[in-house]
Amino acid sequence: MATGNTFDVVVIGAGPGGYTAAIRAGQLGLKVACMDAWRNEQGGPAPGGTCTNIGCIPSKALLHTSEHYENARRHFADHGIRIESVAIDVEKMLARKRAVVRQNNEGILYLFRKNHVTFFNGQARFEGRDAGAYRIGVSGTDTVVSASQVVVATGSVARPLPGVAFDEQRVLSNDGALAIPQVPRRLGVIGAGVVGLELGSVWRRLGAEVTMLEVLPAFLPAADEQIAREALKQFTRQGLKIQLGVNIEGVDVSGDAIKVRYQDAGKAGGSLECDKLIVSIGRLPNTEGLNGQAIGLKLDERGFVEVDAGCRTNAPGVWAIGDVVRGPMLAHKAEEEAVAVAETIAGQHGHVDLDTIPWVIYTAPEIAWVGKTEQQLKASGQAYRAGTFPFMANGRARAMGDTAGLAKVLADGETDRVLGVHIVGPLASELISEAVLAMSFQASSEDIARIVHAHPTLSEATREAALAVDGRALNF
Repeated sequence: MATGNTFDVVVIGAGPGGYTAAIRAGQLGLKVACMDAWRNEQGGPAPGGTCTNIGCIPSKALLHTSEHYENARRHFADHGIRIESVAIDVEKMLARKRAVVRQNNEGILYLFRKNHVTFFNGQARFEGRDAGAYRIGVSGTDTVVSASQVVVATGSVARPLPGVAFDEQRVLSNDGALAIPQVPRRLGVIGAGVVGLELGSVWRRLGAEVTMLEVLPAFLPAADEQIAREALKQFTRQGLKIQLGVNIEGVDVSGDAIKVRYQDAGKAGGSLECDKLIVSIGRLPNTEGLNGQAIGLKLDERGFVEVDAGCRTNAPGVWAIGDVVRGPMLAHKAEEEAVAVAETIAGQHGHVDLDTIPWVIYTAPEIAWVGKTEQQLKASGQAYRAGTFPFMANGRARAMGDTAGLAKVLADGETDRVLGVHIVGPLASELISEAVLAMSFQASSEDIARIVHAHPTLSEATREAALAVDGRALNF
């Protein structure tokens, strides 16, 4: 057994939380090791976790390609661009996606080298604790390292439909849905959340007939209701078939088709036949193989690692971040927790405000929000004022030919402090950062309204929504 591998910090997992924690700890002068089991098709290391390998990054690559394709087929003519024929080369599209993923994998490995992080490519497991240091082994090797501080960043896995296993050929998680070798004629999607909407949009744009079955009676209940209504209207116009309040009774995978049996919102029986089925009904914390019981690591009733507000677990010196702990399963949330934990370990004062974590859905139109929704404010009885502004009245959106959606600002009825900002429209993912900044510094809607926004820009819609809080939008 290899010994003598002693570190200040060992990070288990190299997803957005793990690799960020390792890099920041390295920047702070700590001796750091990071362990991760992901491998690429050639068997080499593939740090980046689900996000880089089968999540955020590859899905955005396919969304971008499919949007180009749909624009060429349906919208370029509006700009005077005539294209006689348009075809999609799915194999090349997937090859480009793999190249983008590989570039990100290599970028993380470079950052590890730059910041003197020792990387081990294998499954990490707790072996025990001796004299204040934890022993951690790496599967497939005789390596055992020790450290007094350990950061668990093992992420999450796709939740399967009970009784229906993922085979990644016909019944697909996000992994298989990102690698369909040819456009299916009929695509079923169970779950109309972030993953379902994004991947359903990709294959609809490329020509699939997409039907989405959602168990919840409301569309995107985590979003502001007004924003969700507008988004549902736009997706329906595009051709996504979205059924709400559906109770899945069973899935039959045999013959040439997959058959999904369900009851609709009216309790009538129905069925959906499709060639491929994406199951996107949430994710589960990933602790398989971690062997947390060797150190008494405590999990909650849902399988998440229990942590306090500072991401400390019940085991002294062991921290946990990202999807494996409470809070939203978002890459940027994991990154913020990673920095906070690394800085706390180094004797600084790390902090994460979960109330200013933005949410984004990268469809077209994009959907993004931060803070409270209007329905949450109504339920709490808090006095508030709301201002909205449609992109159809925004000069830049008109010039782009992309005018669907609106921006919405919610402010405290007495202090005018911004309580939430919600956007459905072009590049909402980029626009929401202004709102996060404003809320982080406890700005008022008047502050946003008084800041000069370049003209013509999409960001003017946010300013106009802030002006509308006081009933004085200038362009609508």
